[in-house]
Amino acid sequence: MSAPIIPAQRTAPDNTVPGIVRDLELSEPLLTIPAVQPDGRRAEQVWLLVRLFSEPLGFLLLDIPAAGLTPQDLAAAVEAEMGDAVRERIGADVPLHGLNPASEPEFLAQRRAVLTTAPHITVVVCTREHPDELTKCLDSLLAQEYPAFRVLVVDNAPVSGRTAEVAQAAAARGPVDYIVEPKAGLSFARNTAVKAAPGQILAWLDDDEVADPHWLAEVARALHEHPDADVISGVIVPAELETKAQVWFEQFGGHSKGRGFKPDEFGPHTRHVQSPLYPLPPFGTGANMTFRPGVIERIGLFDTALGAGTPAMGSEDTLAFTQVLLTGGTIVYQPSAITRHYHRRDLEGLRKQMVGYGTGLVAAYTSLLMSRPALIFPLIRLAPGALKDMTGKDTARTATIREDFPQELLSANRRGMLAGPRAYFTSRRAARAKVRAEQA
Repeated sequence: MSAPIIPAQRTAPDNTVPGIVRDLELSEPLLTIPAVQPDGRRAEQVWLLVRLFSEPLGFLLLDIPAAGLTPQDLAAAVEAEMGDAVRERIGADVPLHGLNPASEPEFLAQRRAVLTTAPHITVVVCTREHPDELTKCLDSLLAQEYPAFRVLVVDNAPVSGRTAEVAQAAAARGPVDYIVEPKAGLSFARNTAVKAAPGQILAWLDDDEVADPHWLAEVARALHEHPDADVISGVIVPAELETKAQVWFEQFGGHSKGRGFKPDEFGPHTRHVQSPLYPLPPFGTGANMTFRPGVIERIGLFDTALGAGTPAMGSEDTLAFTQVLLTGGTIVYQPSAITRHYHRRDLEGLRKQMVGYGTGLVAAYTSLLMSRPALIFPLIRLAPGALKDMTGKDTARTATIREDFPQELLSANRRGMLAGPRAYFTSRRAARAKVRAEQA
């Protein structure tokens, strides 16, 4: 099922909020969604993650009329968009709310079976001077409905003790460890985590995210159902859509990049339908990814010239996914493994992010060509399709972008792409200098 297109965002007075985010669990009585929120602001839209016995089926984005949305309104919207998907799971033509099955739903039975032999998972959170965001992130991890895990906080080039304080407070409540990586750069922090946890399953979460209570359980389910998978990638949904910048980010594709809620698999057997080289990345993002033991070491760790905190600004995760596929590995997309991301709230922050996406992507290609020069030929063959995706209308890349989306953001993204090669070489020199300084 394709997700509804996010409609154009209207100009909003100060007493309105562009959108609110809610879960809609069909096994429980449906919500009433008022137009005026408890804080007195008028909500224009609601983004609903529709779930059945905790399984995500898709999302709905609905306008909220002045009278609000009733349970009947929500039931009608669900019926129109995903009624068939619900009935496929419950096997009967019954009302789409308040379900009370005679036996345990298959989805929950499968999860329960996996939890009986749950593998130990180390969750890694790399962070730098974001104590408030980290607190929420760790709270969500300590609330996981999963029996065997620990959290490893990597404090990247700290300038204060605030991250250590947050980690220490969390450690008093659950299995949280703390280490420091003095060299600034996300890839340095990621590699430090890999070296500190040899032979362990590593699940990665950003510090500006919170994990669904069943996140690790669904990661474990994917590992169990796909024993040959090297990487499990989950879905990232918005934690809030309270500003235009956050809505515009979702229009651009958000972290989900239009993947939807259908499980998928990428590997040697899918190369004829999906190149490991483009479009990137249809198979995941670093804010919700899990690697089996030894996989990151096999691809040579994360490229320290890429990632947040470097001139290249990002895409260390994209390169890692590509390297896994190029070396014959398999990546599984498991949309039931959910995390929620707090998008940047201001336009300037979003502009910088768009520049970073463009810069990082081309920097990652530059890194790839440095190590595999022969890939230049398949990349040249893929170039016309990439250009069409970026400039054409109603392509997979542009279909969700609405008329109100600032063109300056697309221009910023393209400027970043042009800067990618130079940024990569600048980053590589800087990374090598940091290593030399540490060894001196």
